[in-house]
Amino acid sequence: MAVSLRASSSLRTRLLSSTSVYSPWRLLLSSSIHSDAPHQTQTLAFDEIQLSPEKPPTATAFILHGLLGSGRNWRSFSRTLASELQSRSPSDGWKMVLVDLRNHGRSAGIKGFDPPHNMSTAAKDLADLVKARGWPWPDVVVGHSMGGKVALDFAESCSHGVYGDSAVLPKQLWVLDSVPGQVETDNSDGEVEKVLQMLASLPSSLPSRKWVVDHMLSLGFSKSLSEWIGSNLKKNDNDHVTWAFDLQAAIDMFNSYRERSYWTLLEHPPKDLEIAIVQAERSDRWDPDDVQRLKALAKRESRPDAGKVSLHVLPNSGHWVHVDNPKGLLEIMAPNFLSADKN
Repeated sequence: MAVSLRASSSLRTRLLSSTSVYSPWRLLLSSSIHSDAPHQTQTLAFDEIQLSPEKPPTATAFILHGLLGSGRNWRSFSRTLASELQSRSPSDGWKMVLVDLRNHGRSAGIKGFDPPHNMSTAAKDLADLVKARGWPWPDVVVGHSMGGKVALDFAESCSHGVYGDSAVLPKQLWVLDSVPGQVETDNSDGEVEKVLQMLASLPSSLPSRKWVVDHMLSLGFSKSLSEWIGSNLKKNDNDHVTWAFDLQAAIDMFNSYRERSYWTLLEHPPKDLEIAIVQAERSDRWDPDDVQRLKALAKRESRPDAGKVSLHVLPNSGHWVHVDNPKGLLEIMAPNFLSADKN
């Protein structure tokens, strides 16, 4: 049985959903981002990217970040992906919805996201967002790390009728460097455990972002990781800074991420659903047996009454796929992304 993590305890497990670093990689695009605060409690905060906001979108993709991240981690990549999709098919007009999952980003400041904090409640938040906004159900859901399992849970729940008769199953999932089964911790390098131990040791109010970055550097953390952690701070009332995420709730979400398995969904994907798995070549998240299992599922003959699984390997990349090799990730996703004319 998995040992529960608490913010005040020794973090012994491997937190594999060490999340997206905010990408410094940018391309100049004539796109616009629409930020929209939620209109009621229990509705997630989000950013919206649409290259031609004056035209109604023809399809929608939800983009889900990983542990301790936020939707803004994926702005640059999502904007570039939308542009590439439009260049490949000018009639397609994708709307990318960059969600802040519960306890993360701007959603951490919204009241009403009650426990339990797990993959199923995080996925239900997406359904509640669709219903509250009156949107069409997303055609594609892209999830990185922990967000990948939220995407799998969302699809599984849709297929089982959990969200009601109005729910529509996505046509495609992109699960980016997220192990679909239970997370093994035997080979942990301890980096994320050390980050959470450090976070738990600090007071809730901190002098400045620079102080946090310098403190992490003094403890031996890398500059990129330290600056990313520092980007998850917000100002409080006394001109100090505090975290933009709920640390303990995020740890609860990781416990669920670690314990949940979606192999049954991968072995029996619902009709018309494609589950595209991206394995980062240098990621240490993957057990060889899991990789072989995915390869076998991807090689199965297609059946008219079932969906399919595909496996893609992203070269020259560790876990932070959209930062380590964004061009390579785009080259995998764009030609294999759902075409809006299939809707």
